[in-house]
Amino acid sequence: MVAYVVIPGIDGSDERHWQSLWERQWGASAVRIAPASWSEPDLGDWVEAVGRAYREAVRHDERVVLVAHSLGCWAAAAWLAGNPSSPVAGAFLVAPPDPHGPAFPSAAGTFLTVPARPLPCPALVVGSDDDPYCTPETAAGLADRWEAHWHLAGAYGHLNSASGLGAWPYGRELLDSLIR
Repeated sequence: MVAYVVIPGIDGSDERHWQSLWERQWGASAVRIAPASWSEPDLGDWVEAVGRAYREAVRHDERVVLVAHSLGCWAAAAWLAGNPSSPVAGAFLVAPPDPHGPAFPSAAGTFLTVPARPLPCPALVVGSDDDPYCTPETAAGLADRWEAHWHLAGAYGHLNSASGLGAWPYGRELLDSLIR
């Protein structure tokens, strides 16, 4: 069995987002972070929220996987950097925004301090050909600096609800390939 820590981006993932749909499928095996600063993201608050969710998830199973989207990728990377000895089976990082790009959310200024350094667990970064928050080249560079595998999923925008992915079966295949 695997327990999942769901780490959405700003404002959380709505009910049509693949993360929310997967979370419902996983039931008690999934724990969503709950930062106090969803709309005005504070890095410290989000990292603490990842830690709380991780501690809850690890009670369900010893194999914990972080499932992050957008700004949540940076929260996951920051938490992993501060907790390198915590046993994490994998980090699934989808559509990380470019912190130096023109579309990076100004409300997330505290996230600009997170360096992209090697992650202490197996990881997969998934990007899109036409993500308005990050070019494929930048996302591939992040994957390289995180020492993660890189996968370009096609032209799906920010890989969110607006992308029309629904339960995103292809994403589940990618996630499953990471944790096998």
